[in-house]
Amino acid sequence: MTSNTILRVARRTFIAGAAALLVSAVAVPSFVTPTFAADGPASVADLAEGVLGAVVNISTSQTVKGTEGPGAVPMPQLPEGSPFQDFFDDFFKNRGGDKDNGAQKVQSLGSGFVIDAEQGIVVTNNHVIADADDIEVNFSDGITLKATLVGTDTKTDVAVLKVDPKGHKLTAVKFGDSTKMRVGDWVMAVGNPFGLGGTVTVGIVSARNRDINSGPYDDFIQTDAAINRGNSGGPLFNSAGEVIGINTAIISPSGGSIGIGFSIPSQLASGVVDQLRQFGETRRGWLGVRIQPVTDDIAESLGMATAKGALVAGVIKGGPVDNGTIQAGDVIIKFDGKDIHEMRDLPRVVAESPVGKAVDVLIVRKGVEQTVKVTLGRLEDGEKLASGEDGSNTDQDKGDKAPAVSTASVLGMTVGELNDETRKKFSIAADVSGVVITDVTKDSAAAERGIQPGEVITEIAQESVATPKDVMDRIGALKEQGRKNALLMLASKTGELRFVTIRMD
Repeated sequence: MTSNTILRVARRTFIAGAAALLVSAVAVPSFVTPTFAADGPASVADLAEGVLGAVVNISTSQTVKGTEGPGAVPMPQLPEGSPFQDFFDDFFKNRGGDKDNGAQKVQSLGSGFVIDAEQGIVVTNNHVIADADDIEVNFSDGITLKATLVGTDTKTDVAVLKVDPKGHKLTAVKFGDSTKMRVGDWVMAVGNPFGLGGTVTVGIVSARNRDINSGPYDDFIQTDAAINRGNSGGPLFNSAGEVIGINTAIISPSGGSIGIGFSIPSQLASGVVDQLRQFGETRRGWLGVRIQPVTDDIAESLGMATAKGALVAGVIKGGPVDNGTIQAGDVIIKFDGKDIHEMRDLPRVVAESPVGKAVDVLIVRKGVEQTVKVTLGRLEDGEKLASGEDGSNTDQDKGDKAPAVSTASVLGMTVGELNDETRKKFSIAADVSGVVITDVTKDSAAAERGIQPGEVITEIAQESVATPKDVMDRIGALKEQGRKNALLMLASKTGELRFVTIRMD
């Protein structure tokens, strides 16, 4: 058998949906570099049979306003005596059919799975049951049970339901470890696509750690196991019959499967489910900082060899680190023993940490690594605080204000003293301090970075500035050090902080 024959056999096997085990050794010419292993079961029938009873269809109904409500299509204005007048009168006046402004029931279908047979606990997507008036769970044996909502989490799109299992023997499945899944591993999806219950599809893990901008904790498993409308909330199984993902989204121009589906990893979902079962709500850890990505320019400005971690752009007043433990300008590169490779890693690992836990945080401050101890707050308690404060307070020494001086021009910006006159002109809050930017030259380095008049320079290269002279001195010192970029901390009119790097060449 030639190597080409092996390729054809393998290709037929994958198309058929089951990979045969190749047991004979075959000599492969030296110019053929790939090797083909016999991954995948000969059949998934046993696997499917063992889990089908735990996968359910979820049907919901919701009362929506009819034609009288907002967004309704108005009756067209017709010429007097139009032959179509009677037709449109009947259509628009009779549509809806009841006295409640034409209110009508809208039904939808989704999927879910049982994780606790004794308690009747069912997991699904939040968007499957959102705004539903009634929720019913349909089992593979034909039984239909009314469900009550235990709790939901919009950030991860997870919902937990409860049915009364009394008199019924339910089948449950358990969560597996999604962190052990590798790209290329076989997976099986079961759900209710297009209302067709108990549908099994097989594929592989196509990618991991996908960010599709659907929420703050995106970390999806991508799979080519066929996922369609109605599969939402259904389980993605590994070869051991454990749930390693909750199918939740697809990319498709037509609405049908094109082999790009996304599942919430069990590592993230299981913790959310546990909290919803225990508390009826989530209780996530909270660090109390605003963060930005660490770009190559920022890394160079901070003296870091590589761009990694999350740059702290501000500290929330009243938050867990409002005591100076972590400061604006710090770069968090490790949290509780977990590496922070990029900005989006930090919110997820913090949220997965218990409220009140004391953790070690490795930071880079002014080019030096150091470890600080932080006790986490609760995100849900801190969200109102963060939005109410509209930014952060670093409690860092801003220095005493110098007497009024003339304006200066630097890096395409005109800067001046922040006094009563300039505060009033740009509506700058009283608690903002630094040097105000009064003008930005078109096509300058500052303009390229989106810097606007009315923003305030509070620090340059992590040192406070209070006068235009301070700005000039700091830029001059950086140039003498051979720096190519200047790192500026800017405050908005309301005090919200951000970091910007500007070329100095």
